[in-house]
Amino acid sequence: METTTYFTGDSLKFLKELREHNERGWFERNRPRYESKVRDSFLHLIADLQAPLKKINPGFVADPRPTGGSMMRIYRDIRFSADKSPYKTAVAAHFGSSKQTDGCGPAYYLRIEPGNSMIGAGLWHPDTNALGKIREAIVAKPERWRRITSGAVFGSSCGMSGESLKRPPRGIDPNHPLIEDLKRKDFVISSSLTDEEVCGPGLLDSISEAYRMAAPFVQFLAEAVEASGSEAGSTPGKHAPRQPSVKRARPMAAGTKRAASKG
Repeated sequence: METTTYFTGDSLKFLKELREHNERGWFERNRPRYESKVRDSFLHLIADLQAPLKKINPGFVADPRPTGGSMMRIYRDIRFSADKSPYKTAVAAHFGSSKQTDGCGPAYYLRIEPGNSMIGAGLWHPDTNALGKIREAIVAKPERWRRITSGAVFGSSCGMSGESLKRPPRGIDPNHPLIEDLKRKDFVISSSLTDEEVCGPGLLDSISEAYRMAAPFVQFLAEAVEASGSEAGSTPGKHAPRQPSVKRARPMAAGTKRAASKG
């Protein structure tokens, strides 16, 4: 059992204060706190996730580089946003397939945010081609899909979230037993983390176990998307608007309805 503690009350305190002082002057004055209490702690966690993730799903990568790695930037893209707050008030990472060099496709996701941290996995807003291939895979392999999406995925408290069509997709039998899943436009699962869990010594084990449980789900999506030869979509949280934290992918799943850009 892993006993390393990555985050402390000071880590969450910084993020809470950033909510209240989301401005460049305050951030620059407190940059040493961000780097020592938040960024470096998160990079340490990502580095320690490399071995478990490689064992769980060898094709997916945890990259601890501070720039160009798995950790998303703290800076918001405000070019087309009415909210000009320059910083995100959470830190997040996505762990995608080494085959997806553009950051799109199914992925595992992690967000650390006071009172709203979560672990996620899946695919948010896949493109039309990839979405069609996922639906084809569900129709072709219904029993495998049922096993993967049973209560065993992330535990019985978690289900898939995201948008769905109001009517069955064209060409799909409206009476198909999996019609509700075939109507989905997003394939995302997530599980919440309490602040106590985030700051506790079992965080790495909790994340690793959640990813282990989600691996068949992610693998199913990855096989379908790779067969499509498309750009797929986004990993949970990477470019997505914020979702409810429990029930994530437009790249965290899994998870957030916040516009979060890695680069």
